[in-house]
Amino acid sequence: MPVLDPVADMLTRIRNGHQALLSSVDIPQSKVKSAIAEILKQEGFIQDYQDQGENIRIRLKYIKGKPAINGLTKISKGSRRKYVKLGEIPDVNNGLGVCILSTSHGIMEGKQARNDSVGGELICEIW
Repeated sequence: MPVLDPVADMLTRIRNGHQALLSSVDIPQSKVKSAIAEILKQEGFIQDYQDQGENIRIRLKYIKGKPAINGLTKISKGSRRKYVKLGEIPDVNNGLGVCILSTSHGIMEGKQARNDSVGGELICEIW
């Protein structure tokens, strides 16, 4: 059965994996999900990820037995897209979290979008 929102499915699998204290989760592969996983790795929310052909294996990160990700929220949804201009890019959890945007320059983190002076579709927020 096809997934209606693949990014929401990815975030749900990560959330459920953390709740079950799993060491890793497998997600169907796509370029967008790989880009999001790369941002999560760079920002220290996951240990690592590996493209395995049809799947991406995300190794979850725990700090003193607690998940490194305290919360994640999908912002743009199929029924309601959320676009932000350069000055409207949110500062998630007073700088402790990140927002991920789909821009004309590709998938990027909010700080990078500000540095590149671009806005775009606000995909999700992670803290």
